Amino acid sequence: MKKYDVYGIGNALVDIEYHTSIEKLSELGIEKGLMTLIDEKKQNNLIAHLDDSHETMACGGSAANTVIALAQLGANTHFDCRVANDISGQFYLQDLHDSGVHSSLRLDQSFTGVTGKCLVFVTPDADRTMNTFLGASELLSIRDIDEEAIRHSDTVYLEGYLVSADCTRNAAIEARRIAENAGVKTALTLSDPNMVIFFRDGIEEMLGDGVDLLFANEDEACELARSKDLNDAIEAIKKVAKTFAITRGKAGAMLYDGTELIEIAAHEVEAIDTLGAGDLFAGAFLYGRSQGMSFKQSGDLASLASSRIVTQYGPRLAASETKKLLASFRSGI
Repeated sequence: MKKYDVYGIGNALVDIEYHTSIEKLSELGIEKGLMTLIDEKKQNNLIAHLDDSHETMACGGSAANTVIALAQLGANTHFDCRVANDISGQFYLQDLHDSGVHSSLRLDQSFTGVTGKCLVFVTPDADRTMNTFLGASELLSIRDIDEEAIRHSDTVYLEGYLVSADCTRNAAIEARRIAENAGVKTALTLSDPNMVIFFRDGIEEMLGDGVDLLFANEDEACELARSKDLNDAIEAIKKVAKTFAITRGKAGAMLYDGTELIEIAAHEVEAIDTLGAGDLFAGAFLYGRSQGMSFKQSGDLASLASSRIVTQYGPRLAASETKKLLASFRSGI
């Protein structure tokens, strides 16, 4: 039996969420609905302009949100990342620990940089827009990987955002290589359409000869296929992943279990914030698979979980709410 259900690696970012208008985004020169990488000066200017109007702050990053969701559901998880030895880094490490996630992360006394931050703007249409300064997470490297933890995991989960820098991309590729050599399953999320648009070669490197499981939303999947047709996207992804999950918002999700396509229905809710919905979908799906659930059952759990998170602000559910969600789902199986 493996020590960890899932080993994750990704950018360590403190998420700072703001509620704003579409007009305000335009005024600030921010492209709506996407994740955009910015430098520290621009981020500091935005923070100064927005003053103390933020609503929430949490340890985040796409893969971190997924791994924390897994831990809340009861899975054994390990997450590796890079933060600076500053207040934000100390906050991040403590939040990981409090969430029940194992990590080899240590605060590097010699590193004088800053911990990465993601400014998340939520507009009244429930869309989320992100401006990210990677900070210390941009220096995540192969030396931050815990090879033993990977070898003792059932699945390694890689974040597509790691493609944007050479050292982080190489760390993801090395984690995948270690996993493959150890017979550990590999999973990758494409993370954002921009990662496919601007870093296609790097994404293909991270995919290698193919992963066991790929997560994408419909926009990301279509960008990978260079097509606006979902059917084209499905056929393209079959070439790089043995199985996959494509989330489609109000249209639910499309799964492929290696043999057949499975449609997952969405839950009708009043969405106010889509931040973290894809991350939680991946976390709940991976949890279901780790517990022996079928693809259909895992997809249904993931759909239920993601429908809950879009009805609140912030990238994560409270641990108590996650446990209640799982209990109600199990009672209905």
